[in-house]
Order: sequence, then C-alpha cells, then structure tokens
Amino acid sequence: MDSAPADSPDPLDPPPSADASDPDNPASEAPVTEATLPPDDVAAIDELGKVYQSLREELGKVIIGQDEVVEQLAVCLFSRGHALLMGVPGLAKTLLISSVGECMHLSFSRIQFTPDLMPADITGTDIIQESSVTGKREFEYIKGPVFANLLLADEINRAPAKTQSALLEAMQENKVTALGHTYDLDKPFFVLATQNPIEQEGTYPLPEAQLDRFMFLIEVDYPSEDEERRIARETTGVDREPLNALITGEQVLDFQRLVRRMPVPDHIYDYAVEIVRKTRPASDDAPSWIKEYVGWGAGPRAVQYLVLGAKGRAALRGNYMASLEDIEAVAVPVLSHRVITNFAAESQGMTSKKVVERLVEEMRED
Repeated sequence: MDSAPADSPDPLDPPPSADASDPDNPASEAPVTEATLPPDDVAAIDELGKVYQSLREELGKVIIGQDEVVEQLAVCLFSRGHALLMGVPGLAKTLLISSVGECMHLSFSRIQFTPDLMPADITGTDIIQESSVTGKREFEYIKGPVFANLLLADEINRAPAKTQSALLEAMQENKVTALGHTYDLDKPFFVLATQNPIEQEGTYPLPEAQLDRFMFLIEVDYPSEDEERRIARETTGVDREPLNALITGEQVLDFQRLVRRMPVPDHIYDYAVEIVRKTRPASDDAPSWIKEYVGWGAGPRAVQYLVLGAKGRAALRGNYMASLEDIEAVAVPVLSHRVITNFAAESQGMTSKKVVERLVEEMRED
C-alpha cells in the first residue's frame, strides 16, 4: 500500500482518542450507548439518519429496487471512500450515480472512458492563450473534469492503464499533478466508477493498485420480477420531474467527520484484522482452503475500510456504535476485489466473493 508523505496524516487514519475502544480509556470496556456519546454527536447521528432516508426516497423516484446498492453507495459517500459499481448493461448504474449528484449541491462531472482517452483528457492541460493584459501568448492551465466534487467514471475499464492511472493521485491524495504543477481538488471528492463484467473485448482490466483505491466493489444485480414489472410501468410514461437537492458539500464533510468519530468496540477491530489476515495464503492464520484457492490476499487498507464501512453503516441506520452485524455486512464489498483467486479456484467456480462469504460464515460459527 502506498504510504502518505511523512508530513501529512493518512486520510484513512482514525481520529485520535475518538473511539471508546481506546485502551487508555477507562471506559473502553463499557458498552457505548446514546448516553456515553456527546449530545451533539447523538443529534448529528439522528440527523444523518433522516438525511439518508430522504435521499433514499428521492432516489426511489428514478431507481426502482437496488436498496442494498443504494445503502452501500451511501456508506462510501459518508465514509469518504470511492466506489466501483459492476453489473451488466442496462441496470441503471450510470443513472444511479448521476441521480446521487442531482440530489446534492455538489459539482458533478462525467467521463465516458474510451480506448483513445488520454490522461490529459481527465486532468486537464496547458493551452496557449493570448493575454488580455500584455497581448503576449502565454500558457494557461485548463482544468479537466476531475475537478469536481462528484466524478462519474463511466465504463472505466474501457481505457488503457495509462489513462486509468490519471485518477490514482486524485483518489488517494485529493490532488492532481499536471505538467510539473500540483493542484488541490475541492472537498468533498468522490470517484464513482462503473464497469461491465461481460464486455471483455477491447477492455483493460483495472490494475490491482487502482482497484485497491476503491473502498467498495458494489455488484449491481438484476431486479426481481416485481421490480422489473414496476420498471416497465413507471419508466415508459411521461418524463420524470427533476430531483430535489437535499444536502450541501459542507454538510457532507460534517457527516464524514461524524462517521470518523463513531465508537468502535475492540472486538470489531479484532474481527477486521483477523478476517483480512485469513485472506492471505502465506499467513499462518489462513485456512487450508484459502491456501488452495487464493493467490493473493487483502492488504492493510482493507482493515481500514472494513472499520470505516462498519462505522458508516451504523451511522446511517441511526445506531450509536459499530456492531458485528455492520462489519459482516461490508465484508464482501470491501474484500471481494482485494482477494485474488488462482486457477484452481476458477476451475471449480470459487470466486472472490464466495471466498469472502465462506470466511464470514466460518468466523460466525467459531
């Protein structure tokens, strides 16, 4: 995992002394309840729950079903993470992301990735402009679409690795370096990318280093029969009304800070470390079947995102601490793109998702 510069804290590091699980905190063994949280945080968690429900209702005007997908997307947004949505064409992945942008007072950009897309098409470039003051021609940096609060990277696997890598610095450092100059991105900043798993011809699989930058891999599946019937009825009539913007960028930042302050008991940290270490075939903690089916396991960033995801899910549901149920719920979207299976697994239909689900089940039974 790339390390942050020595003079700047890792954005994934938890805030100091915020958790009740701090070993130096004498109350660390006590259960965290509404009474043990600062009153302002209790009110803020309640407010976040209301905002989340309003967001779901607003998205429900255009997105039918996909409740779990919407929740996982919201967890990423309020946990300061990026998301990769994967599903076959026609499942409203792009519509969902653009609708999220419509529901927020945030700048929104969309990049349609193609094989001929160049890095400068994302980050921007210098062009020659005639100065209105001196009359001389000078270089002026024109910012690319990455300079937005919410960036939709549509069909990201259609561009070569050189272009995909243009997003790496932006996703990790909230900065863009172009032609020797570094530019800060406005906060909040999210990259929500889509890719179609069945379109392999002319596509470029994302490198593991870039996959690891995404907090969640969100699988978008086919709707149920009833949902598909609703889609047929409700999307083939008159045009829909524009969605209402519910939340500002400053509110998003406040809620992100709130999620970082969510208390986490010690056994949740232990669970995150244990399940990640079990995914590594070279580790003594790994079960024998992991050594047989897995070529490469998850890194430390997975531990961070498991804890953050549990915090975010708990906050969205109006709970005042992260629980075992929360961390089990985010295990698949956090780990499935970080566990690399080998040929033996592929030959027996053992996917990364099935590996993670089996690990969660075994740990539940222990």
